[in-house]
Amino acid sequence: MTGLLEPQLEYAFELRVEVGPPTHIGRSASEDLNFTPITGGTVEGSLLSGRILPGGGDYWVTRGDTTQLDARYLIEAADGAVIDIVNRGYFRAADEVLRRAEAGEPMTESDIYYRTAPVFQTDAPAHRWLTGNQFIGMARGEPGFVCIRVYVLR
Repeated sequence: MTGLLEPQLEYAFELRVEVGPPTHIGRSASEDLNFTPITGGTVEGSLLSGRILPGGGDYWVTRGDTTQLDARYLIEAADGAVIDIVNRGYFRAADEVLRRAEAGEPMTESDIYYRTAPVFQTDAPAHRWLTGNQFIGMARGEPGFVCIRVYVLR
């Protein structure tokens, strides 16, 4: 077909989300429900910078070898504007990679499937562009942090 566009991604910023210890909630024999508090962090990039406010969290449920994530937290932009983020996605990794991560070794984005689709809300005019575009995130874990490179789909 002619006239069809190929997706184009533009790097926007990186979220370095500081997390606390997870709390096991439980659900059933086939699912494992947990909550991880978000305690702070930073936002750095050419399209947005600021900090992640403490108080949000990530509910995640593991079914088989895939974990479904549902995080919600607030960003305070460098200009003081507050931005709400809902970040949903999926994580999976080979058992060997998970063992390495539990031992404190770093995971790279090529070691794991850790993808998100953040959605933003704000009434700040300078950041309203966040509310009208689709984003994807490429995530990786680091000790005490979840780091997410965020791209806007053009």
